Amino acid sequence: MTNPDPTQLANLTRRLHAALPQTQCTRCGYPDCLAYAKAIASGEAAINQCPPGGTEGVARLASITGQPALTLNPANGLEAPRAVAVIDEDWCIGCTLCLPVCPTDAILGSNKMMHTVIDAHCTGCELCIAVCPVDCISLENVTGEQTGWAAWSQAQANQALERYTFHSCSRTDSLGYNSEEPFKTTLKTTKNTAEATFKQSVIDAALAKSRARRMSS
Repeated sequence: MTNPDPTQLANLTRRLHAALPQTQCTRCGYPDCLAYAKAIASGEAAINQCPPGGTEGVARLASITGQPALTLNPANGLEAPRAVAVIDEDWCIGCTLCLPVCPTDAILGSNKMMHTVIDAHCTGCELCIAVCPVDCISLENVTGEQTGWAAWSQAQANQALERYTFHSCSRTDSLGYNSEEPFKTTLKTTKNTAEATFKQSVIDAALAKSRARRMSS
């Protein structure tokens, strides 16, 4: 079997990525929408693993790949109305654990101060729910009976991707690399890496908890 042409693979990945809703919810089993697009392009993942995209989303991916449309895999979740996260500010303890897991930086707050969600920026990914130690975050249906792409526009997907890209770059920049001050950078990076490792372990545990909750529901 010959290896796929890198240019064709990159183009296919780009088209698949553009067809995804960009909620960055990880329900597909991959870290983000781009990783899922790459997995589909390489033949590693099926086209029916994105609940936010729903039936129409599967049809879009089928059209791009030339594969037959499949029923959404229930192991990844069910197609549902779009919801946004709502924080009960009376119970919020200001732990900030929800801030780094939000892919679009839709949560405003600081340490020991109550947090709030900016509805327009929330993708309903649910990642903040699993990491909250006091269960003060819930979901609110904002699209009635509309589901999948009927509940989510291309403009919203584009905005979500833009915000996620900024979020990802900001986290990378927080390591504080400075080529002119390598020693100071090393010290800062070591400290930040330790903090990031701890936070990532919390995030990973929360994601595992969230996936287990979806599987049991």
